[in-house]
Amino acid sequence: MVTVDEAVRFRLAGHGLAERGDDLLAAAGAIGVQHTPPGSAGQALHARVRDLSPDVVKKALHEDKSLIQVWSVRGAPHVVPTADAAVFTTGLKPCDEESTLHFIRGAAEHLDALGLTASEAVERTLEALPEVLDGRELTKDELGVALADQVRVRKPGKWNEPDGLGKNTYGQSLVRFALYVAGLHGTVCFVSENPARFALTEQWLGKPLPPKEEPRAELVRRYLRCHGPSTPGEFAEWSGVSPRFARESWELVDPAEVRYRDRTAWTLAGDRPEPPRAKGIRLLPPYDPYLATRDRESLVADRQLRERVWRIVGNPGVVLRDGEIAGLWRPRKQGKRLTLTVEAFGELDANELVGEAESLAPFRGASEVRVQTQ
Repeated sequence: MVTVDEAVRFRLAGHGLAERGDDLLAAAGAIGVQHTPPGSAGQALHARVRDLSPDVVKKALHEDKSLIQVWSVRGAPHVVPTADAAVFTTGLKPCDEESTLHFIRGAAEHLDALGLTASEAVERTLEALPEVLDGRELTKDELGVALADQVRVRKPGKWNEPDGLGKNTYGQSLVRFALYVAGLHGTVCFVSENPARFALTEQWLGKPLPPKEEPRAELVRRYLRCHGPSTPGEFAEWSGVSPRFARESWELVDPAEVRYRDRTAWTLAGDRPEPPRAKGIRLLPPYDPYLATRDRESLVADRQLRERVWRIVGNPGVVLRDGEIAGLWRPRKQGKRLTLTVEAFGELDANELVGEAESLAPFRGASEVRVQTQ
């Protein structure tokens, strides 16, 4: 039996939120850090790493290149350690038509119109990428146009017709979809933001991504350390892979079966040391990795409050107090002043909240901060 309290404590420790550590790469590599909207990864890492500054994150991404930003889980940009990037890319790489189409199922209409399979679209995009990006850094729009001009298809007329998505043609939109899967081959990475630009991974790093033994199994292990107890279905929802791909990945690990919330779930065998209890306040950004759990009821028992934490669009940030979700926060920036409006669900230590907000401010481009509580 695993209780909700035990599961939450285990997950907080796995995410590095029970107590701040000193290892930036370990914090980023626990489960990857989503970087949408831009700036989110730095804010999430600030909640996990002691005395972290934006300059340290920037140096790791653009100078040391010990961190790298890639397309990963759910097709979203993630910041991960370069040494572990294969886990978060090739660990998700589709292995057949079904899993490829599932990962980019929004492309189905375009594939039908052009008479292509998802696998064919990805294969042709991969073939064109080295020539199109060689020695260049392009935005996603620029890359879509250049790839569409390079890729050859059986229905070139339809390929060049407008599809109603902005100024895109069918071909331009389709190669943009295919890029999400092409990124899982480790071929392309983000090299800047505002606007985001892309380059060939091997050229950006000066070498290919380091290989990782059994990346699919390793991704499941990291998922279970951060989100277990869980199920293959929840893993599929979290990662964006097809249910069958998730089950096959799950079987590579052979996790231990437990009872959790009156159902069968799984965790890593022998991987449940007694974690420390979380202390203090953390300000988690919207789409923080901890909030990506599919077991949302364990974090917020009240249904109405859950709907306010996880909205369809425009999620707020979350205040963690001693490991519990104790409020919501929203930022407003004027010049170099950041104002955080905090809606508390209970009592919050004002001094601790202000101190946490002050340390977060540089990650929002601010030098002063004001906290308003409701």
